Amino acid sequence: MGSACIKVTKYFLFLFNLLFFVLGAVILGFGVWILADRSSFISVLQTSSTSLKAGAYVFIGVGGFTMLMGFLGCIGAVNEVRCLLGMYFAFLLLILIAQVTAGVLFYFNMGKLKQEMGSIVTKLIQNYTDGHEDSLQETWDYVQAQVNCCGWVSFYNWTENAELMNRINITYPCSCKNKSKDDSSILPQMGFCEAPVGNGTQSSNNPDEWPVYKEGCMEKVQAWLQENLGIILGVCVGVAVIELLGMLLSISLCRHVHSEDYSKVPKY
Repeated sequence: MGSACIKVTKYFLFLFNLLFFVLGAVILGFGVWILADRSSFISVLQTSSTSLKAGAYVFIGVGGFTMLMGFLGCIGAVNEVRCLLGMYFAFLLLILIAQVTAGVLFYFNMGKLKQEMGSIVTKLIQNYTDGHEDSLQETWDYVQAQVNCCGWVSFYNWTENAELMNRINITYPCSCKNKSKDDSSILPQMGFCEAPVGNGTQSSNNPDEWPVYKEGCMEKVQAWLQENLGIILGVCVGVAVIELLGMLLSISLCRHVHSEDYSKVPKY
């Protein structure tokens, strides 16, 4: 009966570590996505925010280390090597402590991240230059066009852009244009656009005349960010639960392995 229990524990631990390896790859993928994404609001934030960059590197480091531990755990489980199982348990405990610490710090810094997000976007809008090729400008244009919003709090944020407000004719950010008012043409998504000239005379750029979305992007972007961060945190919680299970299985198997046979360890 004891031998059968050891075999069951061993193969459960192997399957667990295989799943652990996959989840480590998912965490690593989140970190790479944050750094590599160039088509969403994450690009705006990570280019200007050191804290988000640091978080992305933490995800990559934890994910890579988790994959390595999953690999070592598979070897230790299949070959019943107490040394590897003990190291596996210790490193798994360190990973769990690091994840809990990072999660607590991130939770208590959410307000700071939202405040930083608002200041980054506000500064971006103020310094936006028509005809200037810039990855941040292009990303923000993409966000406004896809989310159907304009500015941060409201479209009036664009009145803080000196270049835009110095225009004589009615001129507005192209990516803000309300598509429902022009369904017959494909609108540009970058730079500034001039509204068709009416019968009256126009001597200033009046924002109330802009054919744009009136709602700001703040609530929509924060909801999108919270949703994606919720998925990331959910994955991390799932990994933590699996880590606890792996620790229990590894210590149980380690206690039942009374003698070590290092000839079982693969040699390269």
